Amino acid sequence: MNELYGSTGLFPFLLQQILSDVHTVSASLCFLQIFCLYSYGGVEFLNLAIMSYDRYLAICYPLQYNTLMTWNKIAMLTALIWCYPFLMNLFITYCLTASLQLCGNVINKVYCDNFYVVNLACSDTTLNNVFGLTHMFTVIFGLVMLIIYTYIRILKVCYSGSKQTRQKAVSTCTPHLASLLNFSVGCFFEIVHSRSNTVQSYLPNMLRIFLSLYWLTCQPLVSPLMYGLNMSKIRIVCKSLFSGDKM
Repeated sequence: MNELYGSTGLFPFLLQQILSDVHTVSASLCFLQIFCLYSYGGVEFLNLAIMSYDRYLAICYPLQYNTLMTWNKIAMLTALIWCYPFLMNLFITYCLTASLQLCGNVINKVYCDNFYVVNLACSDTTLNNVFGLTHMFTVIFGLVMLIIYTYIRILKVCYSGSKQTRQKAVSTCTPHLASLLNFSVGCFFEIVHSRSNTVQSYLPNMLRIFLSLYWLTCQPLVSPLMYGLNMSKIRIVCKSLFSGDKM
């Protein structure tokens, strides 16, 4: 659902720009796109962090999993995944960014980006910068530490357990880990090339466009393949399709 939501926040707007050859957008639609894309990224990253915690409980405490991961806890974590990014980005987009006085109207990007809009402001952006850095170092850093901790514990179990335990851990964690790396690498490239003038000066324009779209396009494209092929029934169907055998 989140990847469909993120794709909807990008592709209709992008296709309209390409097909109509009109490269302008109203301020209200620009802020709406910022909200959609940033909330998509927040939900995706928080979801991947919670999934790593879930895999940690399933592998490190298999006999206690149903006790530790109750339905109430699942409901609470699901509500956190969806509510926090939307409320946080609602505050960032419409309370902080939209209230700025802008002295420019040109964004050198194929979609609206909060960082680029803030750079167009001629009013004081101290609150935006302080809040953005504080949020990044508390929430994002905390989630990264959670992911690292869970996978360190999972690796310890893999190395100390039996061959069957290692195989189960690998089959359970591979799709999630691949999805996590794909999304994290895409976000890292986006942050570095967008916020570094030195990097931008060395990158060709087409490569800059590709890097800016990577984190928004590759995750919805690759995730169904990674999680789908991890299911035995789908693997059997794919093998029969490629081999020409009848089901």
